[in-house]
Amino acid sequence: MLRTLLFIFLALGFSSQAASPGSDSKTNALAVSITPAEKRGDAAIIPDATHKPVFTTNTILIAGQRVTYIAEAGMLPVLSATGTVRASVFYVAYTRQGDKAEAGNRKAETRPVTFCFNGGPGSSSVWLHMGALGPRRVKMNEDGTLPSPPFTLVDNEYAILDKSDLVFIDPVATGFSRPETEKAENFFGDTADLESIGEFIRLWTTRHDRWLAPKYLCGESYGVFRAAGLADYLNRRYGMYLNGLILVSGILDFSTIITDAGNDVPYPLALPAYTAAAHFHKKLPADLQADLDKALAESRDFAKMEYVRALQQGDRLPAADRKKIVDELARLTGLTPSVIEDNHLRVDEAVFRRQLLRDQGLILGAYDARITGRDADPASPYPDFDPSMAAVRGPFAAGVNSYLRGELKFENDLPYEVLAGVQPWNYGAQNTYPNSGTRLANMMNQNPYMRVLVLGGRCDLVCPVDTMHYALDHVAIDAAYRGNISYAEFDSGHMMYANLPDLKKLQRTIEEFLGK
Repeated sequence: MLRTLLFIFLALGFSSQAASPGSDSKTNALAVSITPAEKRGDAAIIPDATHKPVFTTNTILIAGQRVTYIAEAGMLPVLSATGTVRASVFYVAYTRQGDKAEAGNRKAETRPVTFCFNGGPGSSSVWLHMGALGPRRVKMNEDGTLPSPPFTLVDNEYAILDKSDLVFIDPVATGFSRPETEKAENFFGDTADLESIGEFIRLWTTRHDRWLAPKYLCGESYGVFRAAGLADYLNRRYGMYLNGLILVSGILDFSTIITDAGNDVPYPLALPAYTAAAHFHKKLPADLQADLDKALAESRDFAKMEYVRALQQGDRLPAADRKKIVDELARLTGLTPSVIEDNHLRVDEAVFRRQLLRDQGLILGAYDARITGRDADPASPYPDFDPSMAAVRGPFAAGVNSYLRGELKFENDLPYEVLAGVQPWNYGAQNTYPNSGTRLANMMNQNPYMRVLVLGGRCDLVCPVDTMHYALDHVAIDAAYRGNISYAEFDSGHMMYANLPDLKKLQRTIEEFLGK
């Protein structure tokens, strides 16, 4: 179902003026010379890498501290080995003002910079950009549910711009990024993706004189798979070492989420997410309902022990043992024993989403199982749509289109592709599941200073948080470096930052990580 499709991931300024830091007014005028087509009376505007970036200045409050920053919106070329432009990549970069390098001042060069992207494959960076890390965010209901349109933007007092500069990257075919001299499908694959994003990071770092700065990658969903590969690729291709990876709601090993026949790995790893969702909807027995931590601990213990042993036995599992497994799964998921029996002890996320609140006529979200909705055919065995994706798609699409043109002054008549079709995607794996863990391990063994922060939502059914624990527990890194990996869990789902309490925790967690 959804796991085999796209994995998206999924402060009003005190002053606002067009300003290129360190430039005179004449240069600055060139930087913002793009004007809407209807005012110029000519063809549609389609900026590419030859256009100068647009700069604006703003100030927000983060943790009570006034932070003035330069926003840079522009296109950067993806260059071939011979220097020809293969594609133009759209980005938005934020640099804290006052840290700009001047003659004899190296402060800006050593300020941390974090390169951010979402996943898909085929997602723009809008989710991390305007939901979590950037200085402006889409205003959702505090619990992450859909607000009533029209939608609004607010200052993001939980941005991390006080601790790190930020660069949000839209891969080729997403956002405003487009191929130039090649077919789009040349960029649709694991290796091609690492090459284009890696080249972007190299060129941005070079043009902005940030080779000596601490560098981090923050990826969400498939962006985690990408970040792990990039850590290795940037070293092999350019000798660029990273200080850390921030891995949000991600996937490293596809065998942990794809429920093919014969692959029983995903089911025990998804069980704690089912328990968390059932707890939120008050479907667990009284003793588990009274204590979420106890419920999750019991769910994880059962998943690793009795449940795994039962699945390994297949149809040889004795009837009495089978009944015990069914009863315990029902206890930990809130599902009826008949649903578990009908699915041969193997309940995938689509079945769980349909069945948990079926008596109420509700389906659960895949990206956030706390969020519910109603679909057209309650008799269908699977939900027709994902209520949690429906909750964010409209607000974020409206927000980014308004923000880029209205506040950042970047004009482009092409549609901003929030989610683009990039299929088929070449994962580079043959007769096996794609796995980026080996590349991550290679880099951790070579660079013992690189740290990894793993963030996940307990109610994420697309990339359950336990899948990352499993994948990282199975990568071949020296025991001495396992202390470089840290974890944090959140109460909501995949885009935990849409839930305001989790957004606050997310900022604290990331800023503590960056400060180490």
